[in-house]
Amino acid sequence: MSDWLGPQEWQAVMLSLRVAFWAVLAATPLALLAAYALARWRFPGKQILNGLVHLPLILPPVVTGYILLNIFSPRAAVGSALEAIGIRFAFSWAGAALAAGVMAFPLMVRAMRLSLEAVDPKLEQAAATLGASRLWVFLTVTLPLTLPGIIAGLVLGFAKAMGEFGATITFVSNIPGQTRTLPSAIYAFLQQPGQEGAALRLVLVSVVIAMGALLVSEWLARRAAKRVGSA
Repeated sequence: MSDWLGPQEWQAVMLSLRVAFWAVLAATPLALLAAYALARWRFPGKQILNGLVHLPLILPPVVTGYILLNIFSPRAAVGSALEAIGIRFAFSWAGAALAAGVMAFPLMVRAMRLSLEAVDPKLEQAAATLGASRLWVFLTVTLPLTLPGIIAGLVLGFAKAMGEFGATITFVSNIPGQTRTLPSAIYAFLQQPGQEGAALRLVLVSVVIAMGALLVSEWLARRAAKRVGSA
């Protein structure tokens, strides 16, 4: 692929992989917690939490990026406090990962929640009656049964993070080598005369990654359904 893609194109692909990896890794614990809370717990404000989780899917991505910029900008209270301890999100690859993680979060939560809801609670109750703690029930019963669905959520989240554009470019701009991810690179190449070929190559890379993620996600979802059905 390094012979087919030019240096700038390859740089954008590698940066996108780095951003998507860290975005999904950071979002996974929170996504699993949110999915479990929505699938299993009853508490006041549950619908509000559900709305907040899915808000990035409803809002225009540019609005999400603008909100992140106003929270994590060096001029904002949170941003200045983080910068004081050496953490900077605005106009950095870490900010691109944050924006990608926020946009991928709803898809991850939804896939995990559906997988959790497919598990028969009686299986968990049976383990609890044998003296297992809630944590042990989750680790030995719930988690194995929902693992294919969780992985499917991770795959969808990774694909979404790889393709995120609106929130990312608003929050961290389009800086070559720092925040120019694959979608941003496509946009930049389309603004330059004679760079249509580079844009097309990156479009093809995006299509392959997206289709691969969808196929893997569907395969894992089918496995999860069969596994739960045979439990």
